[in-house]
This record gives sequence, structure tokens and C-alpha cells, in this order.
Amino acid sequence: QRDFDFHIGSWKTHLRRLQKPLTGSTTWVEYDGTTEVRKIWNGAANLVELDVSGPAGRIEGLNLRLYNPESRQWSLNFASRRGGTMTPPTIGEFKNGRGEFYSQEELDGRAIFVRFVISDITPNSCHFEQAFSSDGGRTWEVNWIATDTRVSP
Repeated sequence: QRDFDFHIGSWKTHLRRLQKPLTGSTTWVEYDGTTEVRKIWNGAANLVELDVSGPAGRIEGLNLRLYNPESRQWSLNFASRRGGTMTPPTIGEFKNGRGEFYSQEELDGRAIFVRFVISDITPNSCHFEQAFSSDGGRTWEVNWIATDTRVSP
């Protein structure tokens, strides 16, 4: 069994997104929709399709999760329909029922760190949280909170 096997299937997704990360903004927008997760390569990878809508519009995202058996780590590779390209991979692993993944990206022309955490994993729900840091990881600002509730396996 692989770390992401818990997430295979159809999910109802509730998402909160900070509208303007790392600007001092406290304006959050909410979305509801679905997440479909398919196992590929016998569990060594999976494909996630996110489709949520709310007052701020629609987010259609694709996440290709790839497992590296040598490092025992996953790379999470995200693309939005609007952007049309993959973000740099967020890489990490699961320990004690919690997944932590990190990357370095660019936001508005400056280098930032990205942390993505998967927690509160049960057979029928899980919690996702993304945070950005512009000070080398000393402080983090959460900007994406999602809760998935299982619809079907």
C-alpha cells in the first residue's frame, strides 16, 4: 500500500484561498466542488483532478503525484487550466500519518518557499494546507485550506 492510497476515489471538496498571499491581505474566498483521484502505475503515481467554483470564479487543477522508491518521497506536480504549465514540484513524504512537502517558487518576482501539508487523514476525509514563506522559512502564511470528504471509493 502506498501513502496516497487513502485518497483514491471521488471527493467533495471545500476550499478556502487567501486572495493575495504575502501582501498583508486577510481576504479569503471560498469554493466548493469535486476532486477525482485515480491510481496509476499500480500506486506509484496518481492523478488528481480538482474542479471547484465560488464567488471568485472557478479553479480547475491537475496534480500528478509521483513516488520515488529510492528516496521514498513523493513529488507533487500541479497545473491549473488557466496557467497551462506545471509548477515546480513540491517534494516530501509521509511520517506518522502526516504528509509534508516543500518547494521553492517565485511569487510576484521574488523567491519564496512553499509548504504543503496533508493531515487529519481518515478513510472518509482529509485536510490540505498550503503556506508561503518569504523569509527563508522562519515564518509561514497559510493561503490554501481544503477539506475533502469521500463521495465514493
